[in-house]
Amino acid sequence: MTQARSPLGAARRFEVTPLELFFDLVFVFAVSQLSHHLLENLSWRGATETLVLLLAVYRTWSTTSWDAAMLGVGRPDARGLLLAVMWLGLFMNAAIPGAFGAGVWAFVLPLVVGQLGRSFWMMWRPPTALFREHFRRTSLWMVAIAPLWVVGGLVDPEARLGWWAAAALLDLIGGWLGHPVPGRRLNTERLAFDAEHMLERNRLFLLISLGETVLTTGTAIAEVPMTALTVTAGTAALAGTVALWAVLFGRTHTLTLRHLGETRDPLRMGRLATNTQVLIVVGLIALAVANERIIAHPWGPPSPALTLLLFGGPVLVRLELALYLWFLDRRIYRSHLDACAVLIVAGLLTLTAPPFVSLTLAGAVLVALALLEGP
Repeated sequence: MTQARSPLGAARRFEVTPLELFFDLVFVFAVSQLSHHLLENLSWRGATETLVLLLAVYRTWSTTSWDAAMLGVGRPDARGLLLAVMWLGLFMNAAIPGAFGAGVWAFVLPLVVGQLGRSFWMMWRPPTALFREHFRRTSLWMVAIAPLWVVGGLVDPEARLGWWAAAALLDLIGGWLGHPVPGRRLNTERLAFDAEHMLERNRLFLLISLGETVLTTGTAIAEVPMTALTVTAGTAALAGTVALWAVLFGRTHTLTLRHLGETRDPLRMGRLATNTQVLIVVGLIALAVANERIIAHPWGPPSPALTLLLFGGPVLVRLELALYLWFLDRRIYRSHLDACAVLIVAGLLTLTAPPFVSLTLAGAVLVALALLEGP
């Protein structure tokens, strides 16, 4: 495998540093906050609010992690960047429950200050001239997006969602396209970048999201009587989470490493993994909420919303993997598309079933699909 080099020409820094793991703890908290926001607002509007907030949080994590990797995570300015955004992120993530209510500015101000401040800081401290151009473009996009977050904070909560959705969507598009500016093209092919380090950062964020699914399952089990039904439901929920872990960290990771050894554009590859990963996080949060609600009320009335979360979450995970692998080497991996079809059929079959039955079937299907996937 070709060893990627950092922008400064130092040795490869594949290993994630303790400070980066420390930084991620703030976003462990964020994923938990988002899960609870969706659980307490289980409606189409609540789901849309959760998605918009997730995009804001995820983009804060991903852009900061990228910038630290570009600088070189051992440098003092990279450590300072991580700590500064960690401080702002703590207050931003704490304000998630009130973001669409009275606590709007406690969420907006840290978000805007963090994203603008990070962009301007990086524009003046790039390791190379090419990266300086990249951060100029990023700063232009951030300046254009920030007013949408601010205006959304000024209007009433009903209109706020539209302004913030536009801001989150533009930020996501900018990341996907590499923040293009008319008349200025940035060629990243053969650019020295430690993509393997960034891919490992992405894997650790997925573990955070999987950990939230385990945490919500354990919390739900602790809050109800320990009966045979609780044990069965908890086992099914955990089995489904383990099955998704096996799929995420199995063959897909092997294919990624193989492509990394062959690519001439490691930066594009790392950006692709980071940008598509947000769909997995959405799916895992949906699954976590469904598991918690069903364990708490196993014999409640049939709920299309819970069925959508329970089966739709894993469908999003599989769709993301199919999309990512297609972008990676332009091949269609039918196993992921077939898994989506099976999950959709299983969800339709359990629309009128008690939640406990749906959870049991979902766990069994996810395990069977993971075993068919192989290592």
